[in-house]
This record gives sequence, structure tokens and C-alpha cells, in this order.
Amino acid sequence: QVQLVESGGGLVQAGGSLRLSCTASGRTFSSYTMGWFRQPPGRGGGFLHGITGSGGRTYYADSVKGRFTISRDNAKNTVFLQMNSLKPEDAAVYYCAAASSPPTYYSNIYYYSPQAYNYWGQGTQATVSS
Repeated sequence: QVQLVESGGGLVQAGGSLRLSCTASGRTFSSYTMGWFRQPPGRGGGFLHGITGSGGRTYYADSVKGRFTISRDNAKNTVFLQMNSLKPEDAAVYYCAAASSPPTYYSNIYYYSPQAYNYWGQGTQATVSS
């Protein structure tokens, strides 16, 4: 069983920033593609950002490109989501997720779907005031 624990949520003014962290258990973290989602999904849907195990590929939703950035530190079993220029509509619960299995089919949008991920954190709340 893989456990994911998010942190870094909180209250921020519109235009401000938050840095979310997600730390995973296990010794095979570097093999997992990791993703960030939010509920409610907002204009761009629930998917926000993804990153492959090595960090060599990233995936992003058009709605947050240029504002949000994903990164990872495999030595610390941690993935990050840097969120800048936050808007009131970004207020949501943010979840990290891990895909521990190889893709079941080949698609350039495979990791945009929650179906690609088999482990989920409990979420961290972000509130954006206007």
C-alpha cells in the first residue's frame, strides 16, 4: 500500500502563491508518474499537472499553464506544485495521485485521466480571497 500525504494548503489573497507538497511512502517512488488534481475541477477540469518518474516529461492543463509548475525530488519521495497568480476560482481541495503501473494503453492524454492513477492522497484545502 502506497500512502500519499499532501501539505501546503491554506489561505492566500488573489494574486498570491502557494507551494503544495506531497510525500509518498515506499522505495519505488522514482518509478511513479505523479499527478495533481483538484475538486471542484474549475474551467479546465480536475487534472492540473503531471510528471513522469524521472522528471523527464511533464503534463499540464491549458487552464493553469504559466501559473502552476510541477516538480519532484525523488531523494525525498516528494512532488511539488508551485501555484502562482492565484485566482478566487482556484479555491479547491487539491489532491496528489500516483500511477504505479505502466500505461494500459498508449495515448498522449493517458496521464490526464484520473483512471491512470491508482493511489490518492487525502487532499489539502486552498482558499483564495478576493
